[in-house]
Amino acid sequence: MTRLLIIGFGGFFGAIFRFLVTGWVQDLSRSVHFPYGTLAVNVIGSFLLGFLVRYAFLYNAFSPETRLLIFIGFLGAFTTFSTFSNETFNLLADGATMPAMMNVLANMLLGLGAVWIGQALALSLGS
Repeated sequence: MTRLLIIGFGGFFGAIFRFLVTGWVQDLSRSVHFPYGTLAVNVIGSFLLGFLVRYAFLYNAFSPETRLLIFIGFLGAFTTFSTFSNETFNLLADGATMPAMMNVLANMLLGLGAVWIGQALALSLGS
């Protein structure tokens, strides 16, 4: 039960930060045709997860409870893959095939790139 509360606590804050960051980035972009806010949280979340997982592995930096709090709770609620999927589907349903494909490619490539950069940065801290 304690593990679930830890995850829920992290998820509570992750969801709030997702809402704030997504709205802020979307407002900055002034776009009504492309979900830049969701893209931003997916890339930021992918980077943070890549960095922190590698860092934790290399340096045994976090307790199991802290890993639950951050990795599953906070970052699990902060990243928005389900929202990304729904937004892409809606773009396709609206006939916006090119923006939908751009959304898929940008989230996948930038997300994978952010994980790679996060892990590389964590590795470089030990050198």
